[in-house]
Formats: sequence, C-alpha cells, structure tokens
Amino acid sequence: MMVVPYPAGGPSDVVARIVADGMSRALGQSIVVENVGGAGGTIGTGRVAEAHADGYTLLAASMGSHVSAPALYPNLKYDSTKDFTPIGVTAYAPAAIVSKKDIPANNLKEFVDYLKKNGESVKQAHGGVGASSHMACMLFNSVVGAKPSQVAYRGTGPALNDVIGGHVDFFCEQVVSVMGAVKGGSLKAYVVSGDTRSPALPDVPSAKEAGIPDYSINVWSGVFAPKGLPKPVADKLVAALDKALDDPAVAKRLQELGGTVPPKADRGPGPLAERLKNDIGRWDPILKTAAAKLN
Repeated sequence: MMVVPYPAGGPSDVVARIVADGMSRALGQSIVVENVGGAGGTIGTGRVAEAHADGYTLLAASMGSHVSAPALYPNLKYDSTKDFTPIGVTAYAPAAIVSKKDIPANNLKEFVDYLKKNGESVKQAHGGVGASSHMACMLFNSVVGAKPSQVAYRGTGPALNDVIGGHVDFFCEQVVSVMGAVKGGSLKAYVVSGDTRSPALPDVPSAKEAGIPDYSINVWSGVFAPKGLPKPVADKLVAALDKALDDPAVAKRLQELGGTVPPKADRGPGPLAERLKNDIGRWDPILKTAAAKLN
C-alpha cells in the first residue's frame, strides 16, 4: 500500500498513482494507493511513521509533509528526518504563476506592475499554510516585491476553482495542477519557476528568461517507508522505483503533466535524504515567520 497524505486528485496523488503503477509492474505485485488526507498531510504521514517496517506500507511524501509540517506543527507526532526510511525521489515539478483570465496583464512585467500598483487589494490564493502553493507564492512575492492579501483554502482544488471562478486573483502552484486550465483558457500564466521552460507549458517563459532568476523552486515528490526497514527490503523497493522511473511510459506520463523524472544521480535514498535536509534548512525559518504573522 502507498499512502498519499492528501485528498485524491491533487498533484501528490496524481504523481503517486503513476509511480505506484510503475513500481507494481517492476515488483510483479500490486501497490494500492490509499488517500489519507487531513491536517496538512500529517495524519497520513503519521500513520506510515507508526506502521510496521516490512515494506508493505509506503508513503508518497512531498515538501508539505516533510518540509512544511515540521516547521508549522510544534506537536507533530513524527520527525521527518528520523522516522522514515528514504526510498527515492520520484519527480520534480516547477511552479507556475497564474491568474484569473480578466486580470489586465499579458506578460510578467505587466502582472508585477499590476500587483505593485494594487497592493493588498489583490487576493492571492493558496492551498493552506505550508502547501506548495503557499511556498511558491511566498518566494515569488519576495522576489518581485509584491504584497497581496492572502486567502487560504483547504487544498489545491478549492483554491484553483476560486481563481478560475474569479473570486480571487492569482495562484502559484505546480504545473501539473494548473496546466489544463491554462491550456483551456481559464487562466493566464506568466512564468514558471527555474531556468528552463516546462514542456507542458512551452509558451510560458521560465523565470530566468523573464528576468527573475531568483525565482527558483523545484517541488519534489518522494517515496518513504517506516524507519527500521530491513536493508534487503529497502534495496528491493529502491530498485523497483528506479526501474519504474526508467520506464518510458512512466516518464512520458509525468512529463505530460509538467513533471520531470530525476536523473539517476538524483534518485535513491541518499539524494532524497540530502534534498530533505537542505530544504528544511532553507524553508524552516521562512515558514515559521509566515505562520507567526497569521497567528
């Protein structure tokens, strides 16, 4: 079983189902995905932390469950760096800055000018403090010097729906979540984070192209097991994940959604543990400061 600590249909769930399907084929054994949402991903994550370390319970982890939660939940029942066995990174995804379609801006410069001119009258949605959409917008606002009002939702879906419906003004979220609405004309997209364009939104400039190279956030997904997993079992799961990510069909499905399969050097337990450590160091003070301002 692979536990997704968020509701069905969100970016973590979509990636997990693709990866679980690939790992199932590699193992010759079905991996069932179970959504255990609630409390910012901490309920499902905590369940896996307490599960028996036999290889039959896995976690589809994210920056929310493992980077944001430790900063935002002082009484968290798990330690994201100690209570899990890392299996590997599954995918990276850039963030896209999108707005409701009637915002009077047609490129990033015009959008930033609009944000600065209108200040707190501009409403920025996010899927909850510590969600990838919250983190992506915090960084964007800091880089461009914008100070919009914050409107929190319980997840990506409700936030996205309200941007499309025109109830709030803009949103920063993984390409996998906004790609369809952008291509369908329901949203405007101004930039994607990082140095290169996303193949899923080839007409949208990268942050480097658009003149804001400091807007760099690569949202990752990963697989963990409970701590204490026997090494032979861990090795088998690591190999299955690696084989799944080498499958052209898996890579194609992730790329079509705006994700990137990590190169071999960036997969596996070591790279996942290192990325987690580095991201906690980067985001912990930022998230704690943001949370304090909301309390």
